[in-house]
Amino acid sequence: MIDLDDTDRAILRALQDQADLSAGALGRRLGLSQPAAWRRIKRLREAGAFRGARLDLDAEKLGFGVTVFLGVKLGTKGQAPLGDFERAVSAIPEVQTVEHILGMYDYRLRVVARDLSDFERVLRRRIMTLPGVASLDANVLLSEERRPGPIG
Repeated sequence: MIDLDDTDRAILRALQDQADLSAGALGRRLGLSQPAAWRRIKRLREAGAFRGARLDLDAEKLGFGVTVFLGVKLGTKGQAPLGDFERAVSAIPEVQTVEHILGMYDYRLRVVARDLSDFERVLRRRIMTLPGVASLDANVLLSEERRPGPIG
């Protein structure tokens, strides 16, 4: 666990909202000099508080109007089948996230498609043919509100 003070938390919140803030802009926002802000960002990154910056693409504006969460149950368990499944599913471009989970399913996938017929194509031709897939459960995303994660 990383020991954070109030300034560290403010830096993380600001970067969470706008990851491309320069150290100078961040310093001005928080009342720090550019070098002090830069040193704190560097320390937080080296401590593992965050890893890089991420570009948040708008899938809908890019033509992907459907997002589906798939629960995937594998028919066989063990390191080899899990590895085979993970390698194969990671190669499918429409699969945005692959989460190995505990519960009713073994994996949860976030899949984007242009529309429902495109999703059906991805499902039938790519996902249902993956190694070890025994059953699937689909949930179509209707709306999404993104909330920042907790900063302790």
